[in-house]
Amino acid sequence: MTQTTNRLFDDFAKLMTDAAGAADGFKKETEALFRGQAEKFLRDMNVVTREDFEAVREMAQKARLENEALSLRVAQLEAQIATLLPQGGTHV
Repeated sequence: MTQTTNRLFDDFAKLMTDAAGAADGFKKETEALFRGQAEKFLRDMNVVTREDFEAVREMAQKARLENEALSLRVAQLEAQIATLLPQGGTHV
């Protein structure tokens, strides 16, 4: 009887191990399927990737800084021109 009980427990343990392996495989397959569907949905929606968004954001920041620097330079040049022109007159 003891040997039969041990065999029964061994078979049950093997069954549970196999079931856990199958459940894990099902979980991985389901996650992969869901991930694939989510990626397809985002692609179809024309959603921008984070890398593309970050690259454009950096470009915009750089352009903003250049624009501020150029605006300052234009103001300085206009001030210099104003000092060279006769008082109250404009010369083109």
